[in-house]
Amino acid sequence: KFWNFVEASQHIRTSEHDGSDYSAYHEILKVASQSLSPLQQNLLKFSLSLRSYSATVQAFQQIAADEPPPKGCALFFAVHGEKTCEYDSLGTLLKTASERPKPFLFKGDHTYPASNPERPIVILYAEIGTEDFYRFHKLLVTKAEAGEITYVLRHYIANPSKEKVYLSGYGVELAIKSTEYKAKDDTQVKGTDVNATVIDEDDPIDEVQGFLFGKLRQLYPDLTEELKELRKHLVESTNEMAPLKVWQLQDLSFQTAARVLAAPPVDALMVMKDLSQNFPTKPKACLSWCSLHVNNVFVLS
Repeated sequence: KFWNFVEASQHIRTSEHDGSDYSAYHEILKVASQSLSPLQQNLLKFSLSLRSYSATVQAFQQIAADEPPPKGCALFFAVHGEKTCEYDSLGTLLKTASERPKPFLFKGDHTYPASNPERPIVILYAEIGTEDFYRFHKLLVTKAEAGEITYVLRHYIANPSKEKVYLSGYGVELAIKSTEYKAKDDTQVKGTDVNATVIDEDDPIDEVQGFLFGKLRQLYPDLTEELKELRKHLVESTNEMAPLKVWQLQDLSFQTAARVLAAPPVDALMVMKDLSQNFPTKPKACLSWCSLHVNNVFVLS
């Protein structure tokens, strides 16, 4: 599609227009719309607004400056290191081209599809859309289709504007992340306050694995320290994610629901929250609690 655009854009920079960048921009969009879908046209506008290819155009401009271009030439040929802007001198340069090494071609270079890679390379440095460009372009296309040359086009403006081009800005955030990973066994939870119980230690209905420590502290006030150690041991063993038997898993959902329903109304929501958020460490406690209460029912009956 690039070469279709080149063929259709021969009047972009002619005397028919005022020569401003604004008029050239709209003429480019008009020409491009002939071979692009509406979606592709929107992408083209977006790409132009971001100046996505400004770096490529500037690179070609710099390559042309390094040649360097012949004096007084708005465009010029480069044939294996020899340069000219005279229309009739191309044939002479082609005859001696085999005596000079071929130039290096870049990834972004535009090579005419019908070019013969075995033939001399002719690089045209010119501004697309000007009247002189189309005259030289037509000559090179004829020779490329005849298999005489490899035609390469590079964008070049002899007298570029000194006005600076505004580029779109981007916000940049520096995020620092530690790449050091430490192996940790998360099946063992240290500490007595993690996932232990939602009820305070001094609460009269404090219960861990079926033991009502609030009641036990009332009955045995002289064993406060021993009860605290027992509670600590039960809490740590409760947090262990021990494997369960198949039969223990069958009614686990009902046993968990029963544990919530059996809690005092003021604490039911807190118990449900604790069980749901820390469920992997709670099945053993639910099984112990249900076993204790089921046995009490049989004893009372």
